Amino acid sequence: MALKSALPLLLLLPLPLLSGLRADTQKNEVRAMVGSDVELSCVHATEENFDLNNLYVYWQISVSGTPKTVTYLSENSTVGHHNNQYKDRAQMSLDRMKRGDFSLRLYNVTPQDEQKFNCLVIRNLEKIVNIEVTLHVAANYSMPVVSVPSATPQDEELTFTCTSKDGYPEPKVYWINKTDNSLLDEALQNSTVSLNPRGLYDVVSVLKIRRVPNMNVGCCIENVLLHQNLTVSSQTALAGETNASITGNSNHTPKGPGDILENTGTGVTVLIVLGVTAAVVVIVLLWRRSRWSRWNYAARSEHL
Repeated sequence: MALKSALPLLLLLPLPLLSGLRADTQKNEVRAMVGSDVELSCVHATEENFDLNNLYVYWQISVSGTPKTVTYLSENSTVGHHNNQYKDRAQMSLDRMKRGDFSLRLYNVTPQDEQKFNCLVIRNLEKIVNIEVTLHVAANYSMPVVSVPSATPQDEELTFTCTSKDGYPEPKVYWINKTDNSLLDEALQNSTVSLNPRGLYDVVSVLKIRRVPNMNVGCCIENVLLHQNLTVSSQTALAGETNASITGNSNHTPKGPGDILENTGTGVTVLIVLGVTAAVVVIVLLWRRSRWSRWNYAARSEHL
């Protein structure tokens, strides 16, 4: 039992001091959404039957270079927690550990869980499992909202504001010239990213740009981890326009000359069809009238 008592103290030492124990470190990466549950895998590659009374199992994180135990299996097959942050959120299965599966189930993932977790399994002072799992945490940003300025024809500079919130990790923000889908100069924009009380990021980006006719700009919020781009476009007809707020992709585009010609052609075609129809009706009426006149004349002649 002296060995059992010494191991918990040993595991509180910096991890490099344990490098003399056998078993090379395996490294894995896992991604999880905020609020979801995730499993951090830690499985012995060969053995399938374990006596838990001969094992110490530790899941640890590093806090300022010092290892902190998330959860552990100690003597008498007792599972415990040293970190209140993970109490009731981190769980190992005794039945699965008997089969060599020492995976950690983590519930209700938070942004603070984004770090490296180290799984250590020790038997008789021999480290038989050493797996490092890097947990990446992500959260979807809200659809950006673009505030469109109210401008008079005399204004030479317009200010657009784009806001999005409750995302993770920190976003990348782009302003786009929707006319040719080119990126606008970063010198024209000023973005502020802040952490909210939930530990998620809110972003506010302000674009100041010289006024041009029929301006159409877009705000793009990129979540690199999720490979996700949320883009909102805003079309401003600067002559006599009122304030507008756009919360989704706008599919509206102004009609160009081709659209105008197409509509004009359609109107002309309708007029031609109506004219031809009217002419046919007139011809039929005149023909029937003429035929009636001839019939009436013939009837009078026979009577005389």
